[in-house]
Amino acid sequence: MSALIDNRKAHFRFEILETYEAGIELLGFEVKALRKGQGSLDGSHVVVRGGEAFLINMHIPPFQEKNTPKEYDSRRARRLLLSKKEIAKLGHAEGTKGLTMVPLSVYNKAHVLKLSLGIARGKSNVDKRETIKKRDAEREAHRALKGGE
Repeated sequence: MSALIDNRKAHFRFEILETYEAGIELLGFEVKALRKGQGSLDGSHVVVRGGEAFLINMHIPPFQEKNTPKEYDSRRARRLLLSKKEIAKLGHAEGTKGLTMVPLSVYNKAHVLKLSLGIARGKSNVDKRETIKKRDAEREAHRALKGGE
């Protein structure tokens, strides 16, 4: 179950509190494009409107320019398939100050595309610097172990 698209900056910019798995309502050529690894989650987020969850600002380029409808918007809102309980939890988190819903990755699960999304709190610059220091320390320790053998 490897990720087709990752939101690499999400774990750096946000502290992920809780994760969910959702289906995505897509058009056929969007599915083909995502399976080829095309698309981007940068700058995208999830909102709850009228009892439904939507993925906003996810970029999926057309699979083939010639076969794409002229009015196709590559950053259109895409409905997420979640249970009512999950949508209620996400709606509550959206209303809570300081929390946001961030897409983490798109992956294949039993030939169906799924979206991993998380309820997140933004990190301060100090937290980001600590993350960088921790990552560098782990990298140095790994190098020392690898080089010492």
